[in-house]
Amino acid sequence: MKIVLQRVLNASVEIEGRVVSSIGKGYLVLFGVSAEDTEEDAKKYAAKIKKLRIFDDSDGKTNLSIDDVGGELLVVSQFTLYADCKKGNRPSFTMAAPPAHAKHIYEVFLAECEALFGKVGHGEFGADMKVSLVNDGPFTVIIDNL
Repeated sequence: MKIVLQRVLNASVEIEGRVVSSIGKGYLVLFGVSAEDTEEDAKKYAAKIKKLRIFDDSDGKTNLSIDDVGGELLVVSQFTLYADCKKGNRPSFTMAAPPAHAKHIYEVFLAECEALFGKVGHGEFGADMKVSLVNDGPFTVIIDNL
């Protein structure tokens, strides 16, 4: 599993010219699945995101969690996180999970996030999406080794 988590002031997902989800301050989560990823992995990653402390406190230190700041969560599936660019000029995506497995793990991750966070914004698995965001910081974290 690979997650690119961006601390944002706002973010949205558009499909076919229509905004399907948007958030204010919080995290934009770009979510990639490999063939080896399990339901337990998805739950573990969701719990990690819940506990991360990457928002600034009153002293400017990254000591606050998304709950501490009343932040929101927007999750977007992105198989291209598993791009392999070692050979040639066209990326290979053989490390990404097959669509059926990836969709299942994505749905487990969303369900776990909803259980932990309440309302969770999200894109549509497999759709051509336009993602807009204002990165706060910028602050971007890659989570792929839990």
